[in-house]
Formats: sequence, structure tokens, C-alpha cells
Amino acid sequence: MTRVLVLNGPNLGRLGIREPEVYGSATHDDLAAAVEKWAADLGLDAELRQTDDESTLVGWLHEAVDSRAHVALNPAAFTHYSYALRDSAAQVTHAGLVLVEVHLSNPYAREAWRHVSVIGPVATGTVAGFGLEGYRFALEAIASRV
Repeated sequence: MTRVLVLNGPNLGRLGIREPEVYGSATHDDLAAAVEKWAADLGLDAELRQTDDESTLVGWLHEAVDSRAHVALNPAAFTHYSYALRDSAAQVTHAGLVLVEVHLSNPYAREAWRHVSVIGPVATGTVAGFGLEGYRFALEAIASRV
């Protein structure tokens, strides 16, 4: 079975509490249940993780390369400035694995500083603005490429 790490960056553990008008009312537990179902429907073995720590996220991307796992990554605020995360994400795609950048909201419809992603240029593709459904789209993209 194809393994997928679904990785969430800072503040995503606060889903349902943090700015529900932007990020929706679903919780991170709701996301975990949805990812589990969507992955099973697609024949994927997905594991959802969340951290507020940049170095932990970098380590998980290294793990993806070493274990040959594809990645759905919501880098959250790290999207805009973490070159360490960007370099780790590049290792995933350079290893021939799929990495889909995911955003709940549409960064281009928000503040100008959110319009820049250092992850996007090294990702296989980006899904943004579809709320939790974006994770389903990311899993579908991964399933279609493996």
C-alpha cells in the first residue's frame, strides 16, 4: 500500500478555534477522520501529523524521503519564509516522490505577504482555498501519480 504523510505546520492543531471565518469550524480531529476515510477509499495508507515546530517538520520530510512516503504538506506560516522547509521539501520531489502543498484558505485572496510561497516552486502541485476538501484533492493527486 502506498504510504502518505499528511503534515501540518503551526497553528493547524487549533482548527475549529482559530479564525473559523477563515479556516472553518472543523477541528484537527475532524480532519484526521476525513483523511483516514479518504485515504482508505483511495487505497492509501495515510498518517496525519501536526507540529508547531519547524525542525520537527523538517525531520518528517527527511523521514518521507528515507521511507519512500509521498507527502501532503500544509506548511502554514512556514510557507512564506522557511528555506529549511523548502530545502527539505525539495528532497522529497527530487527523490521522485509526490509532494502536494495544501492550504485551507486561498493565500492569494488574503494579505499580500501570504502571496509568496517558498514551498510551491519545489512541490509537485498546490491545492488552496477549498478548506478540508483540499486534503482530499491532494490525496487524489497523489493516488493518480503512483
